Amino acid sequence: MHESALALLLSRGQFAFTIGLHIVLAAFALGLAQFLVFLEGMWLFRGNRVCYDLYRFWLKVFGFTTAVGAVSGVVMEFQFGTNWAPFAFRVGGILGPLMLYEVLVAFFLESALAGVMIFGLGRIRPGIHFAVTLLVALGALISAFWILAANSWMQTPTGFTLDDAGIFHPESWLTILRAPSFPWRLTHMILASLIATAFLIAGVGAWRLLKGIQSSGARVMVSCAMWLAAILLPVQIITGDLHGENTLKYQPQKMAAIEGSWRQPPAGQGEPIRLFALPDQSAAVNHAELAIPQLGSLYLRHNLHGHIKGLSEFPAADIPPVLPVFFAFRIMVGLGILMLIVSGTALIMRLRNRLFTSQRMLKVLVVMSPAGFIAMLSGWVVTEVGRQPWTVWGILRTSESHSTLTALQVFTSATAILIIYAFAFFSGLRYFMRYVATAHDDEITGPEKEHDHA
Repeated sequence: MHESALALLLSRGQFAFTIGLHIVLAAFALGLAQFLVFLEGMWLFRGNRVCYDLYRFWLKVFGFTTAVGAVSGVVMEFQFGTNWAPFAFRVGGILGPLMLYEVLVAFFLESALAGVMIFGLGRIRPGIHFAVTLLVALGALISAFWILAANSWMQTPTGFTLDDAGIFHPESWLTILRAPSFPWRLTHMILASLIATAFLIAGVGAWRLLKGIQSSGARVMVSCAMWLAAILLPVQIITGDLHGENTLKYQPQKMAAIEGSWRQPPAGQGEPIRLFALPDQSAAVNHAELAIPQLGSLYLRHNLHGHIKGLSEFPAADIPPVLPVFFAFRIMVGLGILMLIVSGTALIMRLRNRLFTSQRMLKVLVVMSPAGFIAMLSGWVVTEVGRQPWTVWGILRTSESHSTLTALQVFTSATAILIIYAFAFFSGLRYFMRYVATAHDDEITGPEKEHDHA
């Protein structure tokens, strides 16, 4: 492999690793912030002491997640200047302000008030503290708004002009914020964050029930999380379908890669749904394909005869890596269906008063606790690898976006980041596991009445 190609591959891997960890932390913080609003509201307005105990329990986790997530995000931003300088130079006029709005409006709001949340509990009036919790949760949503606005513009760019040097200039900020994929991408990501957080909370509750720790709080965790997941998962499926229609319209080769569709089937036969295949990009065929005829047209075209463009209809240089996109999509969808089945089953068992005593179901919830985040990262692979070979879809190629670094330079920085991030992430995970397993009732006791702090 040529050195510049190796340097590009290493730069992409380095960025993928850092943003992958950041996505997990940011999504967990977003989902957990909304859960904290629910818990504090239940304590403040309904006098539920168990919810107060749970609020204190999860508040420590939220503080840790927010701190680590903020640091991981800062390191990621620096890479735009080191590894992706041509990209930053050409699109900085558009992405720079979007990131600035995120920092000014959301990051400061979320980070600054998170300290008040953590250290102000029991020291300031409950109503004011609840308002602070609401603002932190709102800050997390606003942060997602600006980040997804920037990403959506790169996926479906609008509202700009290009000068002779190929530099992007904003023409209409309103149009930039109305990038065609933005509504679906934002909704899909927020729902994914809430569902992933719900399954993690349910897994923690199930683990504590299996260990006999904080049984009343654990039951609330499992029950609330499964109710939320059961409500949101059908909405997420509908949103995903609408998001897919948008992708088919604006990024047709990405959709063809998702489907592993190299050529259109004969007229009238419809698109098959490929359950399994080994896409071979060099030969433009699938090996070991297992497919059901025509069913693919149902969700792609909402009929049994519609077609999509095959990959062979696009220039070879414009086709994304098919194999990772094909499998990542199936992992995302497969886990989504599995989570829907588990949450539905859990609710039926809850209505029959069997959920909290079924050892088998509790073990399933523990195993499924990371499922939402794995599905989210798989969806991210579909989105970002499927965007290749472009950083700005159809206009700026990835090969034109990276800095002229040597492979050794990128390898050195990538190795350092890999070691530091892996140490930080697994240290945090170890702390989280120990906290979940050892925090006892006497460490998280709520007040006698909700008015004690009034």
